[in-house]
Amino acid sequence: MNDAVVELQQVSKYYRSVQALHPLTFSLPAGEALGLFGHNGAGKSTLMKLILGVLAPTSGQVLALGHCPRSNGAHEYRRQFGYLPENVSFYDQLTGREVLHYFAKLKGHTKGHADSLLDEVNLAHAADRQVKTYSKGMRQRLGLAQAFLGSPKLLILDEPTVGLDPVATREFYQTVDRLKTSGCAVILCSHVLPGIEGHIDRAMILSKGRKLALGTLDELRAEAALPTEVMVSGVSQSEIKSLLNGHLKDSTWLADSEGRERFTVTADHKLDVMKRLLAQEQVQDLQLKQPSLEDLYHFYLSGGVAGMTSDVAMAEVER
Repeated sequence: MNDAVVELQQVSKYYRSVQALHPLTFSLPAGEALGLFGHNGAGKSTLMKLILGVLAPTSGQVLALGHCPRSNGAHEYRRQFGYLPENVSFYDQLTGREVLHYFAKLKGHTKGHADSLLDEVNLAHAADRQVKTYSKGMRQRLGLAQAFLGSPKLLILDEPTVGLDPVATREFYQTVDRLKTSGCAVILCSHVLPGIEGHIDRAMILSKGRKLALGTLDELRAEAALPTEVMVSGVSQSEIKSLLNGHLKDSTWLADSEGRERFTVTADHKLDVMKRLLAQEQVQDLQLKQPSLEDLYHFYLSGGVAGMTSDVAMAEVER
């Protein structure tokens, strides 16, 4: 049985003479979160609007919950969508409670359910104030509440953490994780990469309407073959070079503000390097840093040119 919540088969989109999305095929199963990344104009918004049924594809087929999102009767199953646009806008004269009651009615849910969501996003204290008095962060939390209405089966979130403080951001991701566990499929579109990688199952990177990468972070790391950073204290650089002779080909030594020895190793030497260092009694601390989502993002956008995004102060390259 196919449990895909979203399916695209060779979907493309033209705006007159501009090709906003080149033929794209992928599926998103229930209970999975897909991170959608790319520069402005990469095609992210076009892709989300195609899945929502706001736009029709120029070619190819889009299915959401097993149906064409623009078909007759689509409004019935689109009630199972949750969507947060990048720029949240509400009727300023209404209170937060009135806004959420309105959306709950459109989706066929109770006022009580809407009120519980106001509490969940920490807006209960301001529920009866007009939206025009809300800060940007409060408007964003109200937008999240309307997206979460009815425990959606498909949740599409465009820049969801903009305007949220660290506590609200953590609570937002906890809610997303809980919805995933219940079987909700999630598309998270964001320019804020740090913090998101622990909450997505796969990442898709777009540029100029083309898919540059799609896979789990481990799959993308293996494909990109970016180096791993090693940070070790208690041994000198010369001792490390002697100990790891033959394992430092193409390694780069990096400056470190904490007085550690810091260098890169290739993925195929990572485990050997770690074992050799751990066997040394004088080693006081050892840390490995795998390529982050941000490193991978820059790698693919640069056309596959290797280079860590860390504070790269190169001292020496071993050949």
